[in-house]
Amino acid sequence: MVARILSGYSIRGVLDYNETKVETGDAKLIMANRFAVEVEKLGLKHKIARFERLTKLNGRAKRNALHIMLNLDRSDKVSADKLVDIAVAYMDGIGFGEQPYLVYQHHDVSHPHVHIVCTNIMADGSRIDFHNIGKSLSESVRKKIEAEFALTPSQGRELEKELEINPAGIKPVTYGKKPTKQSIYNVVIPVVRSYAFASLAELNAVLKSFNIIADRGREDSIMFQRRGLVYSILDNKGKRIGIPIKASALASRPTLHRLEEKFPRNLLKKKNCKGPLRDLITEIIDQNKQVTKERFASELRNRNVDLLFRRSESGQIYGVTFVDHNTRTVFNGSDLGKAYSAKALLEMFSEHSLLSEKPPLINSISSRSDRNGLNINSELKNKSEGKGNLLLETLFEQASAEPSTIVLVKKRKKQQSQSIR
Repeated sequence: MVARILSGYSIRGVLDYNETKVETGDAKLIMANRFAVEVEKLGLKHKIARFERLTKLNGRAKRNALHIMLNLDRSDKVSADKLVDIAVAYMDGIGFGEQPYLVYQHHDVSHPHVHIVCTNIMADGSRIDFHNIGKSLSESVRKKIEAEFALTPSQGRELEKELEINPAGIKPVTYGKKPTKQSIYNVVIPVVRSYAFASLAELNAVLKSFNIIADRGREDSIMFQRRGLVYSILDNKGKRIGIPIKASALASRPTLHRLEEKFPRNLLKKKNCKGPLRDLITEIIDQNKQVTKERFASELRNRNVDLLFRRSESGQIYGVTFVDHNTRTVFNGSDLGKAYSAKALLEMFSEHSLLSEKPPLINSISSRSDRNGLNINSELKNKSEGKGNLLLETLFEQASAEPSTIVLVKKRKKQQSQSIR
């Protein structure tokens, strides 16, 4: 079992997160400690009022919300009743057994786990110090519970890392299949929590993989000026569909301000993932003698990496973004190095396209020349008799002339013929 303890400034925010999970069918309230009401009859207002009645007793305590996650191994087969017993044993062990708390069983990942919502403010207004509680109390309690309930022993940091990086697969949204708010929530929250992005554009590179986009509105709009943010579903053509949902209306509130707080931390997370992605891209290029844009994107997709070209309003490509779903990181091409920038990649695609498309190029040149009044095919045929490669040389010599030059030649010939007459 792995225990994670998070402290916060808002008990309402922690409640909103778990209650939204209940609404979407991804969680269920299985226990309410010291609420004096049965779980089935306990409404959201009662939950909030019970906690806020305590938090108001101590206005000096800024951090008064506790969010605990108890994660069991995938192989542990436990009932809801056993999860309640485990939660009670844990809360008693860390000194919060007499506090009001709620236990939610979540179903959004592949391993059994519960979320516990609690406050550290006691009935007399004093607070329980939870500084360093993870090292001082939680670890010994966790090991005792593993033995008592015959749970699979955790493998320390390795299991914790696995639980953080590998949540249940996030699925692309299809508009109308579920309520819009629920669909957006099911993508945005796990993406924001598990992917390392350092800008709103990088976040959108991930969200678009799941048919969602975060939008600030036009730069001259009130929403943009007030730093607002909404999330919308995209259809199969990449266009917004349905009613956009405000970031502040989603549990855990993934607003612009909160996203920006993550950017510096995510830069550090991305640091060690840059090399492996760069090696993967280089490997794909080296293995393919002729790399077109489509082939390159397809090869990356087979390796669980999405390639997105950023375009201006006129449609011109000005940047490229790689979304590595293996390490859950996002990189602009230029961040990986000059050789991985949009300009370098487009030049590479262009070179391979020219090598593989010479015959169509010759045909198009012939057609263009015919439209300008010159029959290149007949002229080249005369010049090429017995002269080997002269045909190809002459073709590109003719093709290098601009249409305006060819028209001038035609006019001169016409003037010469008139003067002879």
